[in-house]
Amino acid sequence: MITSDAVLIASDHAGFALKESLKSLLPDLNWADLGPSDAGRVDYPDFAEKLAREISAGNARRGILICGSGIGMSIAANKVAGIRAAVVDHTSAARLSREHNDANVLCLGARFTAAEYAAEIVQTWIDTPFSNDARHLGRVNKIKKLDAR
Repeated sequence: MITSDAVLIASDHAGFALKESLKSLLPDLNWADLGPSDAGRVDYPDFAEKLAREISAGNARRGILICGSGIGMSIAANKVAGIRAAVVDHTSAARLSREHNDANVLCLGARFTAAEYAAEIVQTWIDTPFSNDARHLGRVNKIKKLDAR
């Protein structure tokens, strides 16, 4: 069930094992798993859209998408208005994606990120608030205007 404090998570087949590992490594997060339910071949745009639409609709504030590289999920999710999906491969980028860009979707590459380090990235991303600094707020507002066009 999706609640407003849920962290949505979804993957494709390449990201399935990392998705399952993150849920085990970070049990205190209120996970809402949007699939898939096994490692069988699936198309990443389907799961990126499903998660992005839930966030865009206001049903959750943040989500995590995982595929082989993180890139495909990011491209697909960013097609949905209101989504600011960032491919992140280290904790500094996770922090900056939140502080500067108010990223609401974190994209991870399962082929490039060990589960334990991915958990550190996720925890950093979850714990980091948007700075609300005027320069960053102005830029995020410009991104929101792009969505409205």
